[in-house]
Amino acid sequence: MKLGYTIIYVKDVTATVEFFEHAFGLKRRFIHEAGDYAEMETGDTALTFALEDAAADNDIAVYPNRARELPAAWEVCLVTDDVDSAYKKAVQNGAKPILSPTQKPWGQVVSYVRDLNGCLVELASPVAPQ
Repeated sequence: MKLGYTIIYVKDVTATVEFFEHAFGLKRRFIHEAGDYAEMETGDTALTFALEDAAADNDIAVYPNRARELPAAWEVCLVTDDVDSAYKKAVQNGAKPILSPTQKPWGQVVSYVRDLNGCLVELASPVAPQ
């Protein structure tokens, strides 16, 4: 088994893709012509977005992400060598700041923002090999 992709159900796929392009510098693989599904380039796996209605179409009930509510109990972590710049760019492009870049005892620098859907996004430096 290996992780192929992560799907986040959102209200507006196109707006979410545009947000991730501007705030985090990710590149889109594609947005389906119906606008109900999209994939972003993230390395070996893809970060994907689907309309909330798509979950219901598959007989899956989900609790929707909302910017004005507590975030769900998961996060997306984007790894970068320059957390400070990534954090500033994300906030300048509409991400809600949660935790500014912080040095952790194990040597990693991490920060947190929320995207336009209210999802937690961690911006982190690579974990140094022990």
